[in-house]
Amino acid sequence: MERGVLVLRIRHQVDGRLAALVAEEVGRPEPGTGEVLIQTRAVGVTLPAVRKLRDAEEPVALGGEVAGEIAMLGDGVTSFAVGDRVTGLCFADAYAEFAVLNTAMVSRIPDGVGAVEAVALVRSGMVARGAYEAAHVRPGESVLVTAAASGVGVLAVQYAKAGVAGRVVAAVSSADKADFLRDLGADEVVLYGDSDWGGPYDVILDGVGGDLLGPAVRALATGGRLVAFRSGGGTVDAYELLVRGASVIGFQMRAIAVGRPGLYDRRLREQWRLYEAGALRVAVHEEIPLAEAARAHALVEQRRNLGKVVLVPPHRPTGSPLAT
Repeated sequence: MERGVLVLRIRHQVDGRLAALVAEEVGRPEPGTGEVLIQTRAVGVTLPAVRKLRDAEEPVALGGEVAGEIAMLGDGVTSFAVGDRVTGLCFADAYAEFAVLNTAMVSRIPDGVGAVEAVALVRSGMVARGAYEAAHVRPGESVLVTAAASGVGVLAVQYAKAGVAGRVVAAVSSADKADFLRDLGADEVVLYGDSDWGGPYDVILDGVGGDLLGPAVRALATGGRLVAFRSGGGTVDAYELLVRGASVIGFQMRAIAVGRPGLYDRRLREQWRLYEAGALRVAVHEEIPLAEAARAHALVEQRRNLGKVVLVPPHRPTGSPLAT
């Protein structure tokens, strides 16, 4: 009899409250038409997933970024083969030993690159690049990156520094992250609690939202642009935009991946070239066993991470029981 596979899901407790990330052993999923089944070697922890779990009022399916080897092909899949090393985004049960992904969200991992590196680079880097491009930064303009020590933030700082910006500033929650970000290219580091964030700024790449969206808008220069790329919500004061002649732009990577696949592929190939040439660096804060996902979420929610937090599923031989 084939053993079950480990998956972490949210379940209700007896008293009706949500139980966070309960480990279960379930049957191995099968891919549908246009899908592949991946045996995961690394799972990225994202702030949207952390917030989704924290704010859930009913069980939710946690998606996320994964990397591993293709274990099975769904009907109609001809662009990949079993055994291919790939990374991509799945929309449910990403925290698992096996994950099902649509091929539109899958890309190959180059030889010599590990699964953890791929998870830290691909989605985060594509979001960082997309947010930077959406801002249409002009030569010499100043750029502020919020959540600069996050998985996306560290790459956004690097993209801004490598581009035409004249001044790149990282905004973070604590001063102990300053040296880390300067080493990645930030010209200056400011704290969320500072009075004016060192502004005004021509461009703000905002990876936080929520209560920090207001101060971010107020830190914009005349004609400034704020690109919001996280699902943190928040309210924008239209008068603040009016008096500055400023604008707020929303960016979602999936809109590029699905709506403009040619552009997505070109940017992804360029990103791999930059990484392999040493012009783009990933930062992995910690590799944490999948079963300890709650600890990984706490790191991200408390803003203690320097770079990407990555979950590592167990590598159990076929037929072995779920560890307790």
